[in-house]
Amino acid sequence: MIRLGIVDFDTSHVVAFTQRLNHVDVSEDQWVDGAKIVVGCPGESLLSPERIPEFTAQMQSYGVPLVDKPEEMIGQIDAVLIESVDGNAHYERTVPFLEAGLPVFVDKPFTCSLKEAEALAALARSKGVPIFTSSSLRYGLEVVELPQKKSEVGEILGVEVCSPAPTEPRNPGLFHYGIHGVETLYTLMGSGCEAVWSVSNDDADVVTGLWKDGRIGTLRGIRKGQPGYGYTAYCENSIVRTSINAGYIYRELLKRIVEMFRTGKPPIDITESLEIVAFIEAVMRSATNDGAKAALAYTASGVSKM
Repeated sequence: MIRLGIVDFDTSHVVAFTQRLNHVDVSEDQWVDGAKIVVGCPGESLLSPERIPEFTAQMQSYGVPLVDKPEEMIGQIDAVLIESVDGNAHYERTVPFLEAGLPVFVDKPFTCSLKEAEALAALARSKGVPIFTSSSLRYGLEVVELPQKKSEVGEILGVEVCSPAPTEPRNPGLFHYGIHGVETLYTLMGSGCEAVWSVSNDDADVVTGLWKDGRIGTLRGIRKGQPGYGYTAYCENSIVRTSINAGYIYRELLKRIVEMFRTGKPPIDITESLEIVAFIEAVMRSATNDGAKAALAYTASGVSKM
């Protein structure tokens, strides 16, 4: 059994992940085997500190021992989950565990700056430690199944996705919640976006991305009207339209996390996650420049476009 620590209790993911890994207070069809949360650190939060007491009480009711500082977990765990809802806290939280040679999952957003994202990726590489970051929407059943239907639908030529996109100054732009839509877009399109055009107002973000092979992907981040997750995929042989059921996304994400901790192999290359950070930064630059074209500062090939 892989021993896991969990850091920062300002998000419901802390409770949801513990329920599934520790097989407590959730239906059996949500259980994930192979790892267990054995210690947690409630931490502090500049984004949603009011949530910490409630989630701390729930974790205590599940019998999870708590420590005052994240570093106190080192020596008690085999790997760690960084769960801060504030992406600006992720660099500081992650570094001590990478330095100690521990595999790390960093919840979305990976970071809120490409500079910090690249620094974490470089540190993980230098230590020979696997690191993984992802939105749970990447593993929605409807998202995962489309590439598996290639023989039926053909190549994916372009995708439109929608996602709620409420804003939060500490996770600017799409880093806060719109990242779910960005991750869905990247899951279906793959890496290789070179430039974006973005229009943003109080109601929505609308983003168009141009991939290096000429394909076009778009995202609508919803702030007014009915929210929801979904996509339309334009394929060689058909057009696939579907909403995304979020009922099993935590279970499916945790399966990939545990598998990485078991094998040492992340389910996606960290370079794709770096490109996603660069994508969101480019979206913000375009939106503040009246929708002008903004090149990504990083692509998964590692070539800077700035």
